[in-house]
Amino acid sequence: MAGLVYVLCAATAAACCWLLFRAYSRSGHSLLFWSAACFACLTLSNCMLVADRLLIPDIDLSVARLLPALAAMVVMLHGLIFHGE
Repeated sequence: MAGLVYVLCAATAAACCWLLFRAYSRSGHSLLFWSAACFACLTLSNCMLVADRLLIPDIDLSVARLLPALAAMVVMLHGLIFHGE
């Protein structure tokens, strides 16, 4: 059951990323770009969580999978601080 939740979280983050990039390509608002980049990093983090918990449970990827999540927050903060309207 937990595996299904991990996969659904990764799929949801990927869908949000795709929708935000599509909205950015139509409107050109920079905050949409930074939000999409944030969700791209979160998608990577969630995919690494799936790999860590389900595919290769013997290897601990906890630090490696938290780095994309940290990058997502840094990207979002950068977009909000320097490119927000």
